[in-house]
Amino acid sequence: MASVKLSDLGRLSFFFRYLKPYKGWVSLSLAAVPISVAATVAMPYLIVVIIDEYLSTQDLAGLKLMILFMGLSVFAGYLADGLYTYGLQRSGLKAIADLRADLFSHCLRLPRSFYDKNPVGKVLSRMTSDMEALGESLAAGVLNLIIDLVKTAVLFGFLFYLSWKLSLVVLGLLLPVYWVTNFLRKKLRQCYNESRESLAEATAYLAECLSGIKTVQLFAAEKRVLESFDNKNFRFLKAQNRSNIYDAMLYSLIEGLTSIAMAGLIWYGSGQILAGLVSIGVLVGFINTLGKIFVPIREFAQQLAMIQRALSALEHVMHLFEETPEEEEEASAQLVTKLRQFESLVFEEVSFRYAPSSEYVLRNISFALHHGQRLALVGATGSGKSTILRLIFKAYAGYEGSIRLNGVELSSIPRKALLQMTSLMQQDVYLFNESLAFNIALGQEIPPEAVEAAAQAVHAHPFITELPGGYDYQILDNGKNLSAGQAQLVSFARAMAKQSELVLLDEATSSVDSITEDRIQKATERLFKEKTVIAIAHRLSTIEFSDMILVMKQGEIVERGTHNELLAQKGYYEQLLNKLNEQETLQEDQALGA
Repeated sequence: MASVKLSDLGRLSFFFRYLKPYKGWVSLSLAAVPISVAATVAMPYLIVVIIDEYLSTQDLAGLKLMILFMGLSVFAGYLADGLYTYGLQRSGLKAIADLRADLFSHCLRLPRSFYDKNPVGKVLSRMTSDMEALGESLAAGVLNLIIDLVKTAVLFGFLFYLSWKLSLVVLGLLLPVYWVTNFLRKKLRQCYNESRESLAEATAYLAECLSGIKTVQLFAAEKRVLESFDNKNFRFLKAQNRSNIYDAMLYSLIEGLTSIAMAGLIWYGSGQILAGLVSIGVLVGFINTLGKIFVPIREFAQQLAMIQRALSALEHVMHLFEETPEEEEEASAQLVTKLRQFESLVFEEVSFRYAPSSEYVLRNISFALHHGQRLALVGATGSGKSTILRLIFKAYAGYEGSIRLNGVELSSIPRKALLQMTSLMQQDVYLFNESLAFNIALGQEIPPEAVEAAAQAVHAHPFITELPGGYDYQILDNGKNLSAGQAQLVSFARAMAKQSELVLLDEATSSVDSITEDRIQKATERLFKEKTVIAIAHRLSTIEFSDMILVMKQGEIVERGTHNELLAQKGYYEQLLNKLNEQETLQEDQALGA
């Protein structure tokens, strides 16, 4: 989806929508603002009154009363400030939590093609570090900035009430502050954008390397991996350093201008006192008020830097929201009835390419599969076998030609309805850090006896019962405490437990021990007997069990038929089969040698 260019106000309005459910706390916080502002103005006003009316006349009784009023105003100010700070933090953090939940829900609905193009680590960075940047500053930061601006405006009004001449002097000194902050604000935004992007890249690379740490260590690639990560990390460091420089410049310049303004005010005000134009109380009150004005101005620099960081993070989060999720429309009752049982799958002149400008990876693919049949796809790497499975599973859209499931065009079938009928078994089996029973049922409402029956059907039950806890055995990170063959058997049990009639099998090629190999072979035979199967076949036994074999080469079907029919042709299939036999013989020799 094309990125929508939004202003800072547009991004803030997007975020503030998440504050609406907590408008009660926000309203309570904002209700405390007038009390806080009044308490802030009361202090310099009482100072003027005390000096000019009570100290000058030595009215001790009135002085005590004024001091009491000062104490009450300080207490009221602290109470109001605490209330609106707590309310804003509470509502802001809840809004961030809702936003993170919505983003995760959105990511769950993104098509698999999105994750083929975007590293998972980069998406993870959006939901962690970017969300952290939002939580640190955006909710309370923006509203605090608004409140500080209100306080500053009221305090300026009080300054004009005390002396419009002194106020004009202060305004003249504040013009450079505006120019400096506006210039550095733009620089900070650029730095923070680069910082967030480089951090996302470094996080993605780190997640990728840690996921494949065994491969990195196996090939002694630690040095190269570390150098690559150092380059990405150094880019993040440079961006952060530049942002720190601009942030320090912003703060120090405002601090310096504050001191200059104070010095200029004392010099000019002293002349006004000597000329009898203002009183000492007015000058002291003016200096006190100006000090209160420059506190939010100094904080404004820090708040501005934090808000720029948060807006940069929000921009990246919104870009992720702009990705189009898969449609989740409900299937009609008529369609549900039509897809209740698998009858046929028909490819008719199907062509496909991943992008309009790229080459076709499938060309004019046509075949028909009916209930109970077993179809094998064979061919060299890159011939288009996996793409056919991905199209059937709706991992990619935009195919040319026609794919019909039970006579219904695949593009018009909701993905949920499709998933009820099909199961996809990939070479890379992912296991969750949960029990074995959970990994077989995958959170579906499948009774324990059905889970066990599925495991028994694919010969996984014997090894499961040997594990501590049996079906309650806890799987470590992605099945690290299971062998590759055991993980494959769990994936077979998933397909059986799901009760789906059409199984798409990307057959595993990993080397396993002879006992597990025998169990996997029996599990495959069981699937072929009970399910309608489309298999990317890497084993000779799987190929021989098939009713139909499609021989693929460079995205086209070059031969088709049964095993014996294709052997009789003495063509490309025979060449592939000879290579397959050589590979299986080599694997057997290696197993015997071990």
